[in-house]
Amino acid sequence: MKFWSQYFVPTLKESPADAEIASHKLLVRAGLVRKLGGGLYTYMPLGLRVMQKLTELCRQEIEGGGGIELWMPHLHPAENWEQGPRWAAAREIMFRTDSAGAGKGRSKEPEFVLGPTHEEVITPLVKQEITSYRDLPKNFFQIATKFRNEIRPRYGLMRAREFVMMDAYSFDANDDSAVKSYFAMKTAYEKFFKRVGIQAIAVEADTGVMGGSFSHEFMVPAEIGDDDVIYSDAGYAANREKATSAIVPKELVDAAPAGETEEFATPGVVTIAALAAAPFNVAANQQFKTLVYMGDGKPFLVILRGSDELEEAKLGSLGFTVFRAATTEEIEPVLGAKPGSLGAVKGTIKNPEALAGVFADQAICLIGNGATGANKDGFHLRNVNVARDLAITKFGDFRRVRPGEPCPQSGQPLKVRRGIEVGHIFKLGTKYSEKYGAVYTDDQKQSHLMVMGCYGIGISRTMQAVIEQSHDTDGIVWPWNVAPFQVLICVLDPDSPEAMDLAKKLGTAAEQAGADVLVDDRAERPGVKFKDADLIGIPLRITIGSKGLKDGIVELKARNSKDVAKVPLAEIEARLAAVVTEAKSKAA
Repeated sequence: MKFWSQYFVPTLKESPADAEIASHKLLVRAGLVRKLGGGLYTYMPLGLRVMQKLTELCRQEIEGGGGIELWMPHLHPAENWEQGPRWAAAREIMFRTDSAGAGKGRSKEPEFVLGPTHEEVITPLVKQEITSYRDLPKNFFQIATKFRNEIRPRYGLMRAREFVMMDAYSFDANDDSAVKSYFAMKTAYEKFFKRVGIQAIAVEADTGVMGGSFSHEFMVPAEIGDDDVIYSDAGYAANREKATSAIVPKELVDAAPAGETEEFATPGVVTIAALAAAPFNVAANQQFKTLVYMGDGKPFLVILRGSDELEEAKLGSLGFTVFRAATTEEIEPVLGAKPGSLGAVKGTIKNPEALAGVFADQAICLIGNGATGANKDGFHLRNVNVARDLAITKFGDFRRVRPGEPCPQSGQPLKVRRGIEVGHIFKLGTKYSEKYGAVYTDDQKQSHLMVMGCYGIGISRTMQAVIEQSHDTDGIVWPWNVAPFQVLICVLDPDSPEAMDLAKKLGTAAEQAGADVLVDDRAERPGVKFKDADLIGIPLRITIGSKGLKDGIVELKARNSKDVAKVPLAEIEARLAAVVTEAKSKAA
């Protein structure tokens, strides 16, 4: 039992100027965190209590899914990352440091980095410690601080430079066992978020810089979410970077050529919209859009319909370690023209040998015959046939899905909503074990690469996601299991020995029933106490007032209800114990 006058709950009446969203405002106003700098926060006593509860719930469920807890350094030798598969892609998001003496004959490469995640640490460790199939499978996890060099930290804990994350790493002898480990963790995640008291939807996700064969994100629906969830009422769900649709029918066949390709002058026409306007009138969905990217230092082309947008993350499926949009200076020597007049028609590319490939979104097959740039400034080609004329290395799914398109599973219209990512799981395969030589010996003395999975839950981000999903105009509405305290006893006259004795008696009863208790014994007006009670969002409030004591009653109110129950003093202990027991049971 804590007493407010002796504790520290620094509530604020006004929101900080830099807080843009409700959860960020409430984090600060309710005294949960205080900002040190961009993306850096101190967890105040109430915030720390929430974090500790989230951490323990997470620990219980991850251990229930087979996880074994350990602790790894936050400071990593850069050479560990240099040996791994993603140094080039990940180094820009890492804080880098050096020991004393940097610059004295040493290279410009960092000696150490602060860990954004720990694949590059755990894999060499397991290589060293596990050599036999008898020791597999294993799943190691930690709940610790991580660091990422966010260029634009915002939204409080949503996009921070320092944050708390559960990260786990599974090691299996074969693919079948790895899949079992993956789905055991997926189940553990589902149990964790249910106990936390928020809705978190598992959606298909892009593997991104992590790599691997497949992954799922856990998204909390919220208007201010950092990603779009594409879904259908039939159960399909994927983030925007992974989402597909059935816009291209499976039975689609190549269209016959409409005639010979014909060059036509298009002076000043360098956009899809300009070619769609008079006098040319070539609809956007009948144009081929040609984009040029650099992949591991070599240019490659991406072809889409003019009406479609590229989902850049999908280019990760092409296998390049690093890719980016090409500059005009990089484009002209290869294609022979500036952006706006580009195409992939055979025989028009100035230096086709320089290309790492021509990759076409499968939806261009819906065009059949269309228009594209002639690789000559101020000219386009018409009657361009997909099968006959385009030098395509590989078809794939590279376009951004739009709401209303048919679901790839059910055909129902796809919908979109925003979501906050609070967890991510990856089936990595052997991407990391191959780089670090993490192998085991089977019962025939044969050596094999371990098959890996990795898993992350943003603990600090989850705290804010709970607030974003569970608040009202007056403040936070904490779910029972993660509330900093579950019972708040407001003593309106703390100078009354009778009132304080009753508060302590009820606090003890609530604690014995399994609740954490805060007693508001401040010498403040009732209005101030009630406003603070709603702001900090403790699930159950008991009010002890002088008038009520004269009438032989106290008030009992749930934070998520407007109803106030007047309970006789003779019944309040039993009633309180029953309410706490019921709340615990529902939250279990």
